[in-house]
Amino acid sequence: MASGTKDYYELLGVARSASAEEIKKAFRRRARETHPDASDAHDAEERFKEVNEAYEVLSDPQKRDLYDRFGTADPRAAGGGFGDFGDIFNAAGVEDIFSMFFGGAGATASARTAAREGRDMAAQVTITLLEAADGVTKEVRYTRDAPCAACGGQGAAPGGKVTACPDCGGTGQVRAARRTFLGTFESVAPCIRCAATGAVADPPCPKCGGSGRERRAESVSVEVPAGIADGMQIRVPGAGEAGLRGARPGDLIVGVRVEPHEFLAREGDDLHCRAEISIAAAALGETVVVPGLRGDVDVDVPAGAQYGDALRVRGQGMPRLRNGSTGDLVVHLAVAVPRKLSKRQRELLRELRETLRSTAGDRTPLQRIRDWLGG
Repeated sequence: MASGTKDYYELLGVARSASAEEIKKAFRRRARETHPDASDAHDAEERFKEVNEAYEVLSDPQKRDLYDRFGTADPRAAGGGFGDFGDIFNAAGVEDIFSMFFGGAGATASARTAAREGRDMAAQVTITLLEAADGVTKEVRYTRDAPCAACGGQGAAPGGKVTACPDCGGTGQVRAARRTFLGTFESVAPCIRCAATGAVADPPCPKCGGSGRERRAESVSVEVPAGIADGMQIRVPGAGEAGLRGARPGDLIVGVRVEPHEFLAREGDDLHCRAEISIAAAALGETVVVPGLRGDVDVDVPAGAQYGDALRVRGQGMPRLRNGSTGDLVVHLAVAVPRKLSKRQRELLRELRETLRSTAGDRTPLQRIRDWLGG
């Protein structure tokens, strides 16, 4: 790993062999821990940015591959460590190579744009299972680098203007000639004066220092659609980090967590619950009441029901995101055997036992129970 480079795996708390799903889970956990609105640490804001930066690299297979091999996800910074010509052309591209050695501008515009654009940010909302079924609007409060209110995000003080950087001529990169035994070659590096953006504010806005953005607490309304599942994400375009001097902002990625329900468990678009029934109800059949998402639901238990049977109530589950249909409520039966019996109940059960024994030759156990109970 290059000297001075952040260890993204250490920032997320995962091994270098971690899978994409493990990295995603680790990012969610770290984002919750370091978010400035949830953490009291003095460096929470900086740590939250680092966690986002680490996830941005490790969640992208190409960037992660570059980072694993060269300690950086920037193909230009990794240029000195390529193993062969195939690596060079895959990572930097033909235009970048010609730009490095022959002064072309193939990579300049893309590098300058990337340096100016805002990054995506992460947030989280927690909803109930009923809100997940019906859909809900949630207000998300967070802190971000927003467009500067004093200069309108342009970076220049009143009466000033944004001009091309005099050090790099507006390219965002500075070039230096280098002599080798093969001849003279040009090297390219990001311009320090304009932070590789290609532009400077003259004079700069006193409030934002010419960046065109300021740190500010904000809120945004997020529409959570009906049927959303735990762990899904909602993208709010333009609500992430503001770009430098009016460049394109990043997006806000809102993770959705659904609270566990007291009685119901979700599996896909179906809901599951448990219902205890008596021995008599299992033998003869009965209508039982179980808790549903929006109130009690009547369920018809057929005669001869067995422990563990699952009864499906159509249309009592979760709405489906894609086609608007609805899942089912699945009721799992548990036949309850009484632990304590009255004297009369013991007499009846003994009588039932004798009746079952006397008719064992030509009647099934279920038929014998029904005969004894008068069904």
